Amino acid sequence: MSFINDDFLLHNDVAKRLYHDYASTLPIIDYHCHISPKDIYEDRKYSNLYELWLEADHYKWRLMRNHGVDEYYITGDAEPFEKFKAFVASLSMAIGNPLYHWCHLELKRYFDYDGILNEDNALKVWNLANEKLKYLSARKIIEMSNVYLIGTTDDPVDDLYYHARLKEDNTFKTIVIPTFRPDNILNIEKDSWIEYAKKLGNISDLASLKDVLLRRMDHFAAMGCKSADHGLNIIEYADFDEDVVNEIIKRRLDGYQLSKEEIIMYKSCLLKFCAKQYKLKNWVMQLHFNCLRDPNTRMYQLLNKDTGFDTIDIHDSSYGLKKLLDSLYQDDSLCKMIIYSLDKNDDLFIDALIGSFQYPNVRGYLQHGCAWWFNDHKKGIIEHLTNLASVNILGDFVGMLTDSRSFLSYTRHEYFRRILCNYIGEMVVSGEYPDDDNSLKKLVLNICFYNAYEYFDLKEG
Repeated sequence: MSFINDDFLLHNDVAKRLYHDYASTLPIIDYHCHISPKDIYEDRKYSNLYELWLEADHYKWRLMRNHGVDEYYITGDAEPFEKFKAFVASLSMAIGNPLYHWCHLELKRYFDYDGILNEDNALKVWNLANEKLKYLSARKIIEMSNVYLIGTTDDPVDDLYYHARLKEDNTFKTIVIPTFRPDNILNIEKDSWIEYAKKLGNISDLASLKDVLLRRMDHFAAMGCKSADHGLNIIEYADFDEDVVNEIIKRRLDGYQLSKEEIIMYKSCLLKFCAKQYKLKNWVMQLHFNCLRDPNTRMYQLLNKDTGFDTIDIHDSSYGLKKLLDSLYQDDSLCKMIIYSLDKNDDLFIDALIGSFQYPNVRGYLQHGCAWWFNDHKKGIIEHLTNLASVNILGDFVGMLTDSRSFLSYTRHEYFRRILCNYIGEMVVSGEYPDDDNSLKKLVLNICFYNAYEYFDLKEG
């Protein structure tokens, strides 16, 4: 029997039934990822497996560093096959790491390879994959993966040229929409903020900043945007006076450094302004926090950001998040929101807190986002599902995403769906939930597809 067989991760008959009869054929809504709309529009082709698998995959780079691989074989000038061999040597040792499962799922689904990838057959797999790649492309992979929607991650300054071209292209059936990611204008403490503010628009005070952001939001909305995303190190919130924030912006534009209190007031003002606008546009606000960016100064100076060195940070964001939600709720301006923490110790806090701010007549108005980044492995997904089911309502969950730069990462949805079906199946087998096929079918269909379809209002196009 092959390693990735039909019943992979499915350990009871109920789980097998739920996965094969319901989950396996559902389309994918990948509402948060980092793939390139340019690559989709141009239907990028790949000359070898390195370009598709290793060229921009930080997960794989990190695994190789943990195995002691020299940077020459990761981001350096080594030949593509040499880099591939170095990765394979690392993967062979990675028992228990989700990359081991993901990679074998990808080899099975996209290259029809049933075997195990190791150092002995690295060349065989390399040649097999490269031959298959002659007939694959970005769009072909998306079509093979049954992807209904892709939400990319885009800076407010982006002209969204490729989104506009994709929107006009009736030959490609998958919906591709931008996601509004205003981190660069939110992070007023960074040295790059002044130059970025000039790039964003003619900003001189709070009013002009709001005007510029509104115009950029309108541009995103015209391209079908359904969501905004904020990457935060910590969620801090303070009451603010807009006149004071106005002066803070002017001082920063003049080159002055700000106090911690001023930074928090500015960010609080901007987060609240954005959330109000998102509600008016019926957008979803995603909050990702507790990520420590670029902790390794030497490697940051050598390779710059987004090269696989970010890690989990530990902050108490409970008070700041509570204050933000409460302030928005008081004004009746709380938008739909998905909340993720990279610190899994925040899971129960998030599940409990969102139950204090739900809106009537909307299922799951506030969501606890799926197990993310360092937590999207089997154990992390099960812990997330368990906490969500125990404190909130699992059946209203909007499901998985890839958060990836790789076109092959759609197998992460399969991975999640298999784990979900097995988790539900185990509760049925243990007598904790009835073996009622109608109820179980509804749970699986909703979590894997229909909850996200309704939550992001995709029926509106």
